[in-house]
Amino acid sequence: MPSLTRALRSLVMAVVLLAGPAALPARADFKAFVAGLWPEAQAAGVSRATFDAAFAGVTLDASVVAQTKRQSEFIRPIWDYVGSAVSTSRISRGRAMAEQWSETVAAVERRYGVDRRVFLGIWGMETSYGSFFGGHSVIRALASLAYVRYRDDFFRKELIVALQILEEGHVEKADMKGSWAGAMGHTQFMPSSFMKHAVDATGDGHKDIWGSVPDALASTANYLKQHGWQSGLPWGFEVILPEGLDFKQALGRKSFSGFAALGIKRADEEAMPSRGEANLFLPAGIKGPKFLITDNFKVIKAYNSSDAYAMGVGLLGDTIYGGEGLTGRWPKADKRITKAEGVAIQKLLNQRGLYNGKYDGRFGEQSREAVTRYQLSVGMVPDGYATPALLARLKGSR
Repeated sequence: MPSLTRALRSLVMAVVLLAGPAALPARADFKAFVAGLWPEAQAAGVSRATFDAAFAGVTLDASVVAQTKRQSEFIRPIWDYVGSAVSTSRISRGRAMAEQWSETVAAVERRYGVDRRVFLGIWGMETSYGSFFGGHSVIRALASLAYVRYRDDFFRKELIVALQILEEGHVEKADMKGSWAGAMGHTQFMPSSFMKHAVDATGDGHKDIWGSVPDALASTANYLKQHGWQSGLPWGFEVILPEGLDFKQALGRKSFSGFAALGIKRADEEAMPSRGEANLFLPAGIKGPKFLITDNFKVIKAYNSSDAYAMGVGLLGDTIYGGEGLTGRWPKADKRITKAEGVAIQKLLNQRGLYNGKYDGRFGEQSREAVTRYQLSVGMVPDGYATPALLARLKGSR
């Protein structure tokens, strides 16, 4: 009765995730789980020798299971996340690495048409330019996550692909190090992303994102290109809004010339791009820095879906290559909503037919759009930013 067995194990794992590492099942259960992976691995072209070597000595990692409750880009204020991303030390090291690898960077940019500032920004954000890949065995981490069925079968599939990577000889098991979630190498590819987008830039027969900077940067640029990067189009930039701006006219996708016609100017006083379209983005509301972001911002989010991450990548890369940093100030002194208040806002928006996403207190693109629609309907500044004042207005208008 495989389906019943699987259902019971899923129930046990749900209890484990709630109770914490102390509730982890016996080692024998994990060993049986690993043994049960063999038919799937064999069907994927993994040899018995590779399979046995990969799992030799591998045990359940309780610390990995504990990490499933944490993901900083979704709980920290955006200004804390961006400030950490664009730190003085990270900028300084980024400039040094950009100079050291200047020929490689130029060659990658030419070949893939992806702005060097962006793949350098990703390199800096992911591993501080190769300083730390993560101290976890990728096989052990993925096996632990697959065993507890974190995110259903996602990590089980990633584990099988990781075995395929070992089978193809791109890396030795001992060198296959990564994050607690199995992201690997200089720019933290998941195994499936490696198989789809990694390239052998050096021509040595290996796609070595762990030991080869050229392979890692080329693979990252290839990933961005395959996800729709548009050459010559910026990810975005900070802007200054004119007094008395009619926000209704500024909302939605628009050409750069269209934004310029509304009196919106670049904060760095450069001219607007001659082509392309963008959206106005106010990540901390009307009081914080304002940006125009393009489709390339969304391409960065394909790497990591957090707005804060994409903003960090863009600003870090720009600063490495001479950018001056932000002109606008973050509204750090203002009271922020709690996660519970965020959930309450999402539920109230749902009651008005404006939101049908998860009640998680996180304000990504879908939640911001719902906030904007509500703000427009009641005459508030439609900045898409959830605040205590917004919650009070929603409660008062029920």
